[in-house]
Amino acid sequence: MYRILIVEDDKMLNAGIAAALKGEDMEFLSCYNLQSAKELLAKEQADLVLLDVNLPDGKGTELLVWLKERQTTPVILLTANDMELDVVAGFSLGADDYVTKPFSLAILRARVLARLRQTKEAHCYRQGGFFFDFENLIFCRDGQRIELSRTEQRILWLLVKGGGRPVARERLQSYVWDDTFLAVDENALSVAVNRLRAKLGDKSCIRTVYGVGYCWEGEK
Repeated sequence: MYRILIVEDDKMLNAGIAAALKGEDMEFLSCYNLQSAKELLAKEQADLVLLDVNLPDGKGTELLVWLKERQTTPVILLTANDMELDVVAGFSLGADDYVTKPFSLAILRARVLARLRQTKEAHCYRQGGFFFDFENLIFCRDGQRIELSRTEQRILWLLVKGGGRPVARERLQSYVWDDTFLAVDENALSVAVNRLRAKLGDKSCIRTVYGVGYCWEGEK
């Protein structure tokens, strides 16, 4: 079941999008401004966000930045024809796709389904003896299952998604513990990473980048 958040202040359009995309494998959440969307995403996980660029209390790109700092959820921007600069800015801030208004609901549905397929494929990782299926929470090395806690799963996901690039400690802490990370002991991340290394059976697969954070290197 995919959860799709629609952030669009036009209530009729918001409902129309949900009706057009309705399927047995989809459920929808609706918000009409930035603040309510931020509050919802702080508590709920969405598989995809449809985000209007112009909202009553600010630019949708504000929510895009906030979300991408905390989650890897794909975002499709909904923008007017004359807002090319917003599209360029959105891509630079991490947007995954965009659709211009007025748009065909059939085209929007095709874009959404394509993005969900890509996301599903991206949820699987295979390298050497490692196989991770983040959607079904299956983690293996050399065919043997590895049981990971929710914290370890989230750390592994963000590191693997980093594609070999260092991920800052602050970003990991914010993603793993949401907005409560300021209250978490500063050593909690180090302890969790070391526990994850031990469970994966290869301490070198996660490299410490001193002064920055951690980097996924996989099997060597």
